[in-house]
Amino acid sequence: MTTVHGVDFSGADSGGSAKIVVASRRDDGPVTIRRGLDRSRLRQMVRESAETSSLDLWRIDAPFSLPEVVFERHGIEPEWLALAHWMDSFESAREWRRALRAVNRKEPKRACDRAARTPMAPMNLRVFKQTWTVVCEILLPLAEDGLHIAPVHVTDSSSIITEGCPASALAFRGESSRGYKGRDDANQERRLELARRLENWGVPLSEEDHRAAAADPEGDVLDALLLLTEPSSLIPPAQARLEAWVW
Repeated sequence: MTTVHGVDFSGADSGGSAKIVVASRRDDGPVTIRRGLDRSRLRQMVRESAETSSLDLWRIDAPFSLPEVVFERHGIEPEWLALAHWMDSFESAREWRRALRAVNRKEPKRACDRAARTPMAPMNLRVFKQTWTVVCEILLPLAEDGLHIAPVHVTDSSSIITEGCPASALAFRGESSRGYKGRDDANQERRLELARRLENWGVPLSEEDHRAAAADPEGDVLDALLLLTEPSSLIPPAQARLEAWVW
């Protein structure tokens, strides 16, 4: 039995400010949507899933690592756990970003960012909090618990955590990621249109799910649902063991 979880992540202060959304689907069963979660609750849910006999795939919308060149610039051992511990040595996301920019102000993308056409680099001003918090507050504690973080930290855990990106999921299907976040009627109609298209992409939803996706002006519910779609079949290159990979 397999359960896929799409996680719209929040790197906001105060543990995510209860903004995290998780959409889940077991095999061919109905979708469940849980809203108002914080990072502590997300960690707990992933840990609990590892204690069952089923396979759980957690697809989280946040960068799991940095470009290989950052390892070199900062003298970090070429191993993902070394990067995670280095990032965790900073007291805040802003302190960490200042350290990055003190060495080099460029924001290179990873191989997976180019392959998956993610909107921004992991250290970009709009993304850096997501990157730091997911690595330091979610992935590092779970890695130390023995969970499998593909492909940077491989274990025999029945729960597997991967990086996902709703914009990439849309691009993979020839769809634009623009126009569905916002409060006007056109934004709402676009969210409803995309929610209905999920049926063709292997994720049938109830009318209640359609309404929930359409009614959320920030697009968080729809983003979580998009991460229930079939990942791209691209095979990660060797550097993904350091840089992570977007599925």
